[in-house]
Amino acid sequence: MSSALRTSDARPARGPVAELFLGGGTARRVTWILVAIVVLFSAVRVISGEQALTSSSTIAAALLLAVPIGLAALGGLFAERAGVVNIGLDGMMTLGTWGAGFAGYQWGWAAALVGGILFGALGGLLHAVATVTFGVDHVVSGVAINILAAGLVRFLSELFYTDNPAGGGVTQSPALSSRPPELSLPVLSSGPDLLGDLERQGWFLLSDAAGILRGLTSGVGVLTILAVLLVPASYLLLWRTAFGLRLRSCGENPAAADSLGVPVYRLKYIAVIVSGGLAGMGGVFLVFIAGIYREAQTNGRGFIGLAALIFGNWRPGGLAAGAGLFGYADALQLRSRSAVVALLLLLAVLLAAVAVVQVLRGKLLQGVTAGIFAVGSLIAYLTIDELPPGIVSFTPHLVTLLVLSLASQRLRMPKADGLVYRRGEH
Repeated sequence: MSSALRTSDARPARGPVAELFLGGGTARRVTWILVAIVVLFSAVRVISGEQALTSSSTIAAALLLAVPIGLAALGGLFAERAGVVNIGLDGMMTLGTWGAGFAGYQWGWAAALVGGILFGALGGLLHAVATVTFGVDHVVSGVAINILAAGLVRFLSELFYTDNPAGGGVTQSPALSSRPPELSLPVLSSGPDLLGDLERQGWFLLSDAAGILRGLTSGVGVLTILAVLLVPASYLLLWRTAFGLRLRSCGENPAAADSLGVPVYRLKYIAVIVSGGLAGMGGVFLVFIAGIYREAQTNGRGFIGLAALIFGNWRPGGLAAGAGLFGYADALQLRSRSAVVALLLLLAVLLAAVAVVQVLRGKLLQGVTAGIFAVGSLIAYLTIDELPPGIVSFTPHLVTLLVLSLASQRLRMPKADGLVYRRGEH
């Protein structure tokens, strides 16, 4: 392959785990980061006494809530790596929820999965036609799809569910005729509840690790397993195959790719349709959780998925971490309002660490600022017993905004992302 396709995304060889998550560093660095996070949460749990921070129920709920966001973010990854901004992820998720509800109440959960993916892919096809063929501004097209999807699913519900003998109405479908099976990892989550017994001991680190493992391995749905496997599969496809290299070249330098015989328009179409299908799969997951399609079921998760994609620096592992972060914050505020206050202590520790690092780097102003906010977070933790319900419910969004603001300086989007490409004009 010519050097014209060696985009700025190319880097020296690294371990596959590091490439998946960070695009740099080593696999050992990733492992130490994960260990440090578990130790930090364990320490905060012991100090605050909030068992919900690392309980298996919180982790299981976090996984459940992270999957639809992660699937939407993964859909955005394919589109944006091909150079097409997909603001319409939420609309494609909405189409996926309706398709899953329509097929699921008639033919079961497998049909719901197929129906949701197909409806989401149709939304992606519409976005591709508008942006790739007709050159419509990507943001305008995405916003239009979000608006169109909301109106279309209401029209279809009125058409198919009003006076339906199976039930339903203008805002919801009949209940699904079957649910997907759930699996548990052998040894860890079957037989004697060894992890549960260890979790209930309340020991530092050991009980926390047991709670995390128990939450991640007990009663996991088939679609959850599929969604998790899609993360490394997407990395291997996009970063370890010739197809992936060609697709990413369309998002970095489409003119150079076109001059080397890469079918730029075709690959953009494929990427955006896949993007819509993955977003639709996220909608399917929401229907599986509720057992029914409901209007406005996505609740803005497509936009959060887009934020997770940006937080993850347009990398599969990074967006998975972003989705997990939002899912955890959402699960925690649902499990315990008082446990959310413990996050202030966690924030104080993190900001104190940032302050020390900035001072050691000679950035005195940034270090002092982070230190002031660390002291403020610690004082808030010591003085606040319980946050108002409105603030607690908004916690996931606040966490997302905070993380994005801290990570924004190290992000690098594909160079041609969002640009309208016309052959011969560049």
